Amino acid sequence: MLIFPAPPQPAKPPRVVVTGAGIVTALGIGWQANAEGFRLGKTAFRPVTLFNAGRHRVRTAAQVELPSTRPATRLNPRQLARLDRASALLLLAADEAWRQSGWAASNVNGANEAIPVVLGTTSGGMPLGEDFFRQAVQTPRQHRRQPTRAFQYQSHSQGRMVLDAFGLGGPLSLVSNACASGACAIGQAWELIRRGAAERVFTGGYDVLSQFVFSGFDALQALSPTQCRPFDQHRDGLAVGEGAAMLTLETLASARQRGANILGEIIGYATTVDRHHLTQPHPAGEAALAAMTQACAIAGVTPAEIDYLNAHGTGTPLNDGAEAQAINRWAGAHVASVPVSSTKASIGHLLGGAGAVEAVVCLMALRGQWLPPECALKTPDPVCQFPLVSQPRDARVNVALSNSFGFGGINATLIMRRWA
Repeated sequence: MLIFPAPPQPAKPPRVVVTGAGIVTALGIGWQANAEGFRLGKTAFRPVTLFNAGRHRVRTAAQVELPSTRPATRLNPRQLARLDRASALLLLAADEAWRQSGWAASNVNGANEAIPVVLGTTSGGMPLGEDFFRQAVQTPRQHRRQPTRAFQYQSHSQGRMVLDAFGLGGPLSLVSNACASGACAIGQAWELIRRGAAERVFTGGYDVLSQFVFSGFDALQALSPTQCRPFDQHRDGLAVGEGAAMLTLETLASARQRGANILGEIIGYATTVDRHHLTQPHPAGEAALAAMTQACAIAGVTPAEIDYLNAHGTGTPLNDGAEAQAINRWAGAHVASVPVSSTKASIGHLLGGAGAVEAVVCLMALRGQWLPPECALKTPDPVCQFPLVSQPRDARVNVALSNSFGFGGINATLIMRRWA
């Protein structure tokens, strides 16, 4: 196991707050629709229509219903016409966060303001790559639209779309740390501000349903043929989904200077690497334990002060068992007082977008003072010494912790505090 320590910080790193949050999932478009869905523990799985899933064991996923129109930004008609599905998800989330924040990019001497953008994703524009491959195989002499697919397929083109849409000068950073990508992107954005490299950063994560990824999980028999039930004794696999979330992060001084509405504060972030296996976590959750412990140390909080833990909780036997062991050890004597749930029971696993979306869910819980339940949970796994939230309920939530773990052993933990 390797632990990446936090970079050197100034004597008094600035506090980092969230002033805008945009979210798109299969529960709906925007904060309000999603907050209602997560608060009630709704599920959003439906038959896949984006590609032919008829030959697969599983034929359902948390597929987003995209609106026919796109938000008004600085993108020109030609750019809008070329938006792929991944870019559309990302643009919707980014536009909501941008408008909510009240940010306005400035133009100095003909150059766009240098606001960094940090994005996390695993597959980027994968469906475009699939279309490119099909046409290349089926009609190799036909090249129409192939150059556009080849360019838009790459994740940096979707990041560039965000820069263009809001008149930003960058720099642009892309994080592809498997299913921890979104959380790592937010963490890196937080660190940029903490070490004085930027006063504000636009960050988040996204991923779109693709036949390649869906088929891969189905071939591995990792998808649940029944229902995604994280931490249930009878869990039998994960469910996949798609979506995006974007956050506007800035120093507390910046937010106060312009009288911004503050949604919450990010107070801790840590990453660790588990070298146990390419796809399987260490059975005792060693790296997950280290990530939670280090994030708490950086945030200056103890497990007793965590009012809600949003678990990675994929619904697979090995992942949930290892994470449960890690939570038990991390919380220690306070384990019985830390409520835990996995919102993947509602919207599936969003891969590179999961950590970013779940960070917004934590902000919703902090703002609304409620806990998102897993209504599909019937028989909690005995390994879970912590209380699992299975029914909608109000609660005092001042500090929330969110876990994101990915293939290759990457682990990330974010800690957020309520802004009263």
